[in-house]
Amino acid sequence: MDYCTISITNHDLVKEEPVTLISPKNPMPHETIFLSNIDQAVTFPVETVFFFQVPQEESCSTLDISVRVKQAVAEVLLVPYYFMAGRLSFNQEGNRLELVCNNAGVLFVSATSRLRLKDLGNLSLPNSKFNHFVHRPGLYKSLDETALFTIQVTRFACGSFSVGFVTNHAILDGRSASEMFENLASICRGETEGLKTKVINNDRTCLKARNPLQIRYPHNEYIKLKEISSVASCFTAPEQSSPSPLIFSKVYTHELFSFTPEMISTLKKKAMTRCSSFEAMVAHIWRARSKAVFTNLDDLSAVLFAVDIRSKTSPPFPNSFAGNAVVTAFANAKVIDLVEKPFSFCVEKVKEARERITDEYVRSVIDWLEVHRGIPATCNGNFYVSAWWKLRFNELDFGFGKPTHGGPIASGNDEFVLLLSHGKCGDSGGGINVWMGLEPEKMKRLMVHIFEI
Repeated sequence: MDYCTISITNHDLVKEEPVTLISPKNPMPHETIFLSNIDQAVTFPVETVFFFQVPQEESCSTLDISVRVKQAVAEVLLVPYYFMAGRLSFNQEGNRLELVCNNAGVLFVSATSRLRLKDLGNLSLPNSKFNHFVHRPGLYKSLDETALFTIQVTRFACGSFSVGFVTNHAILDGRSASEMFENLASICRGETEGLKTKVINNDRTCLKARNPLQIRYPHNEYIKLKEISSVASCFTAPEQSSPSPLIFSKVYTHELFSFTPEMISTLKKKAMTRCSSFEAMVAHIWRARSKAVFTNLDDLSAVLFAVDIRSKTSPPFPNSFAGNAVVTAFANAKVIDLVEKPFSFCVEKVKEARERITDEYVRSVIDWLEVHRGIPATCNGNFYVSAWWKLRFNELDFGFGKPTHGGPIASGNDEFVLLLSHGKCGDSGGGINVWMGLEPEKMKRLMVHIFEI
């Protein structure tokens, strides 16, 4: 699919110096929060930006939008979310990361841009230059120097604005981050109830490894840290010195593929079994990408994706849980089977991967990670599908209506495939945009197969 994106430079916006916001209710003495083995496996930054269109006649009403958001964070949000002002720390004795609630602060940046929102073009097209609308806490800083949460509010020349967030996945999964953003928006709207979630459950001890350990599955979805090469990974462990996944690699070419509701419906019919749009899309991408990436038909190809375990564990997680309540599911098969067998074979493999995630499987994952300290196995041609379009970002209203668009800043790696909403934020109409990167020759081969429906 051909598309163009605007190039944004440092001359197009002026950023004020970051302001450190601290929690007015940080516990004393400082609290240290246990991070689960699932948290430990995903210690990478997540960048998200939301764009809000404001009518020209109301442009003056956003003059104080930065002040409004900053006050909401400092005075209200950081009361229950005090831990977001903390820092990660590596406990040498326990050989694991911890969250130290030392109130080192959340970083807030106010920015203004000479651009109008319409100058940015089609906001639904991933653009690595949108990194100008988030504040990166530092690519190579030590753990105790790196903020876990940064916010940047950028007001455009037309009065419209964007809100950009950087969080660390070790602290919040997608659903938890989405709920925190919704809480912030609710405060900014000035609603009488303020926070939608009054109490945040940040206790992750329910995800501690068992004693004795009971590893009952092979867990091929993870790879042991000692087996990881020097290749950069979005799942790079904190003690590794690989380049940051936020650096946009020139090794890969990136493309966006749009799937209409009709195309997705055709795939689901082709599956010959009851399946979700997600399952059909994952199976289709897996098959097409395998054709492009692998030259040996006897190679094993795998696709990985997150499964929410909030309702799968016993007892279930409380609704207010903040943390990582997801584990990695995987489907694998020989390339020759993916290529030559009916599409229903691929779909069944994906469905089996989701159904494999039971309470016992989750406990086994945690026990395996206790021993091996692994990360998701996005290597040797395998990849991870991230379903951003399923998150509830469409409800994010700071007092000026729902976002025109919201989503992740485009990543520079080939191991992540993003499923994004097609069109206005949260209003895909059933369509899905697929964003992925591959080496140029592999991308050429993918272009041949991606729309074989």
